[in-house]
Amino acid sequence: MKKWLAPLLAISAAASPAAAHEVWIERDGAAPARIYLGEPAEAVPESGDPEFPKLKAPVLFTGNRDRPAPLVRRTNHIEAAVSGAGDVRLVDDNVFEPWAGEDGKLQGVVYHARAGRTETRHALDLEIVPLAAGGDSFAVLWQGSPLPGAKLTIIDPDRWAKSTLADDKGVVAVPARGRGRYLLSTTHEVKGDRVLSGKPVASAVHVSTLTYVAP
Repeated sequence: MKKWLAPLLAISAAASPAAAHEVWIERDGAAPARIYLGEPAEAVPESGDPEFPKLKAPVLFTGNRDRPAPLVRRTNHIEAAVSGAGDVRLVDDNVFEPWAGEDGKLQGVVYHARAGRTETRHALDLEIVPLAAGGDSFAVLWQGSPLPGAKLTIIDPDRWAKSTLADDKGVVAVPARGRGRYLLSTTHEVKGDRVLSGKPVASAVHVSTLTYVAP
């Protein structure tokens, strides 16, 4: 039986649509990257998720974040033409409006995403990084440092989902459950004043996804 364990438990589901949504990238070989907003354990509707219009201008890049790829909006995703067959990443802090947390203070969400597991370097504030190129063990990193005990949600090619915890080094081994696309996701809340979507917030929930295709 398929089981969906939402990785955004830190966000009140009643407070914001961000509680049920993630941003992720899908890419096949050297084809254009496809950027989605939705619930990754569910099939993406042909017309797009109801919240898809809020995904306006994610910054998608390969080697250099200062040189983002051009974007083309499609019916249910955003397409980005990128050269080569390496890993691609994005960041977007302007999807959902900030909302009031349980303490009444505003908080917002920052999305990070990566497609591919050929590189062992990190380039996002919150990133799920393979320990070896093409491997099945990953480190959850915050600004390059491990996050011990981080919760990682694994969605396999059949959309069967399971949540597990990283070890004391922030490492998680992902079981191979057949060929196809895997999606891993994690969250990390950071206290501190900053501006998101043009509003000052007291904390930010960072959400990061990684997709890769197992041969």
